[in-house]
Amino acid sequence: MLTLRKSSDRGFADHGWLKSFHSFSFASYHDPAHMGWGNLRVINEDRIEPGMGFGTHGHRDMEIISYVLTGELAHKDSMGNVVSIPPGDIQRMSAGRGVEHSEFNHAPNQLTHFLQIWILPNVHSIEPSYEQKTVPPSLKRGRLVAVASQNDYPEAVKIHADATLWAGEFDGLEAQEMNLDPKRKTYVHLIKGELSVNGQALQTGDAALMSNETQLKLSQGQGAEVLVFDLSGN
Repeated sequence: MLTLRKSSDRGFADHGWLKSFHSFSFASYHDPAHMGWGNLRVINEDRIEPGMGFGTHGHRDMEIISYVLTGELAHKDSMGNVVSIPPGDIQRMSAGRGVEHSEFNHAPNQLTHFLQIWILPNVHSIEPSYEQKTVPPSLKRGRLVAVASQNDYPEAVKIHADATLWAGEFDGLEAQEMNLDPKRKTYVHLIKGELSVNGQALQTGDAALMSNETQLKLSQGQGAEVLVFDLSGN
């Protein structure tokens, strides 16, 4: 079964310095029908104004992934990491037994546009940890590449969750097919462009929620950048 979730159906919050679309219930946006999908709990599409950001705040027992689209995201945490996350990098923070961090856009004239993703872990109260990798755009051209997983992939950051996140860019005749385990769930989030997912047309910000499916087919891309989540069926 494939269910289309239109971009316009997502929650939206405008805080002035921050504009955010919520794929699932988050903060003041609450929709009992969209609390998550499998063990995927949050996809927030955030746009942070220059010189603004999230002050120091805490997390625990969550796998947190940042995927920067434009601009740069400055990250500082209680583990001692002080880093900048540019487009093309994938960042993972395992909150474990507890961590504090801040995220800012220090650029004077550029918006920072990024996705923040939360996945429920399959282990709890572990030592907090951080990892960041660069995934060259050429590796995502016309194919899906694993960028976060509990399994070992060359370009992927390691997450403590029963999930794998794939990223790809598709245009024209470029296409990808992937076998799916029907006992698991799949979530396809189209970051930008247009793309056909199992014959269903998606546009920027749209998503496809899939269950009891055996195959994923991506085709007919027009400037498409996409994320595909393989998730626990629970």
